[in-house]
Amino acid sequence: MPAEPGLMRYPAVFRPLQLGRVGLRNRIFVPAHTTNYGEDNLPSDRHLAYHRARARGGAAMIVFEGIRVHRSSLGRRQGVNGYERDAIPRFAKIARAVNDEGARLFGQIIHLGRHIDGNFARMPAWGASPIPWTATAPPPHPMTREEIAEVVAAHAEVARNLVEAGLDGLELTMAHGHLLQQFLSPACNVRDDDYGGSEENRMRFAREALQAVRDAVGDRVALGIRISADEYLPGGLTLADMRRIVPALARTVKLDFVNVSHSAYHGSYTVSTQMADMAFAQDHFHALSRGIADALGPLPDKPAVFSVCRFRTAAEADAMLADGRIAMVGMARAHVADPALVAKAREGREDEQRRCIGCNQGCAHFLALSLPITCLVNPRAGREAEWPDADRAPERRRVLVIGGGPAGLEAAATAARRGHEVTLWEARDRLGGALDWIRRMPHRHDFLALLDQQEAAARRAGVAIELGRSADAASIAAFRPDAAVIATGSAPRALDFAEGGAGLTAEEALSSPLGTSVAVVDVLGTYAIGALIEHLARSGRRVTAIAPTGSPGWHITIYSSFAWRQRLKDLGVRIIGHHAVQGFVGGETRLLDLSNGDIRATREFDAIVAPTHGVPNDGLVAALRKTAAQSNRPIDIRVVGDCASPRSAVEAVFEGHEAGRAL
Repeated sequence: MPAEPGLMRYPAVFRPLQLGRVGLRNRIFVPAHTTNYGEDNLPSDRHLAYHRARARGGAAMIVFEGIRVHRSSLGRRQGVNGYERDAIPRFAKIARAVNDEGARLFGQIIHLGRHIDGNFARMPAWGASPIPWTATAPPPHPMTREEIAEVVAAHAEVARNLVEAGLDGLELTMAHGHLLQQFLSPACNVRDDDYGGSEENRMRFAREALQAVRDAVGDRVALGIRISADEYLPGGLTLADMRRIVPALARTVKLDFVNVSHSAYHGSYTVSTQMADMAFAQDHFHALSRGIADALGPLPDKPAVFSVCRFRTAAEADAMLADGRIAMVGMARAHVADPALVAKAREGREDEQRRCIGCNQGCAHFLALSLPITCLVNPRAGREAEWPDADRAPERRRVLVIGGGPAGLEAAATAARRGHEVTLWEARDRLGGALDWIRRMPHRHDFLALLDQQEAAARRAGVAIELGRSADAASIAAFRPDAAVIATGSAPRALDFAEGGAGLTAEEALSSPLGTSVAVVDVLGTYAIGALIEHLARSGRRVTAIAPTGSPGWHITIYSSFAWRQRLKDLGVRIIGHHAVQGFVGGETRLLDLSNGDIRATREFDAIVAPTHGVPNDGLVAALRKTAAQSNRPIDIRVVGDCASPRSAVEAVFEGHEAGRAL
């Protein structure tokens, strides 16, 4: 039997690995990542379906998201704890499902420390020192020695519970600014007792917790730690610090692996490095894991070193693994986007992978809203049980999709995969809809991968795509479809100013000469407007962002916004908050100060860009419904994306997928 193509193409990826007593089938794992799928602080059936899909898709190991060790670390109802006995059978069920698919389930043991909103548990957050994680948070309660001992014991108790549940390994987290890292870091530990001051003292809590866990589980399961190799925080831990700290921990307690991450959950730039978006180079963080691996090299019993962040494909993982310093590569968002990415690589079907585009709009954005995570490129994420991968429609129907943007493409491909005969009409000579404008913004070109993937998926499924084909009610009726999906998008619109003049739409700004000094009025706060401001600044223009609400880009998740604001600062973008443009006539701009009503005139701007919500192109919907009602051949009509209501690509793709499944 010939070898599968991926085994030869990615030899480093498909080498087995032994972690203590745990054997792994390859070198790609799914790191712990918060899903918000918990129910009453316990694992759920949604967790089970989600992790089983990724185990079935070929990952060697899955690390279950942060498992809270103590009531003071719950934070919200979706957070999962491991100290209640009721959690054990639920974890056991997930472990069996993952093992049955050939993968191993590990659990991440965590206390979040000062990051917890104490309103849920009705108690203060606990931390090393009374230093809040962000300006709007209350100071945490500095833990007493007795509370430290209580949490150390809680780590051991949860470890025993997870081993009883049948998990194959444990990961103790001292990363991302959570409790153990809060004690390690001089940026948030200013104690003067045995748990503060010197590096040795700041390591004490982590050492005690780690030793307690190892004593509790022995060698029955693999045990490792997750660390931040650099906090990217002034006064915080650096790679040089962690190159001392990690070997010291490994010399004290036997470690099977060290999972190297970065950043701290702090209200500043660092939090936007934690789930780095498409603005960061793919290899931006690679030096961190290699630096830790080199520091551990001299140890006689060196733990395996893992590397994470911005890995999207098996090819990228193989390149990282090639020289042998790194033992495994973790892909979190890449597995959210495609649970079967490893299997597709092994079978030589990489062109079928739904590749993560690093947009952070379905995963990180929903996470920050305390909603179950989803994925812009994969609407099935978190819905694996209710939306099976290979389900077929009960009967084959003739389906016409009008519009070739992200909503229409997703609807067409989904309906065709379910067995329908699908035709897509696009009025223009190119697919893409509103996202096609991203071709003019190089720093957002990862979005084009979404369109390429959607088009390829539609063509593989047998969708007949007709470009330059406009539609009206008569032509649709003449086509005689059983169902029609209307995905005609929306028409761009800009603000009209009260004292005369109007702004430019984003599309006009991307296709018109603007001069050297440009103002962008942000009344939407969206990722799209944020990208436009950055693009105009990157083009060499002097850019001013005018934010009537006080700050631009308010809908952008903190996992991207702090880094975005830093880039705007580096590009020299000026931000004027609580102001509005009253008029733009004859080169004169009249600015209204919303705090006191003062108006000032300036002639500094050559152009003002002021996009607002688009107008749905929904005229076809009413006409088609009228025609269908008058005929004796009913048409099942679905309206999706901006045609229903102008929003973002997350909603467009989701609604397209939902419509394709409903037919």
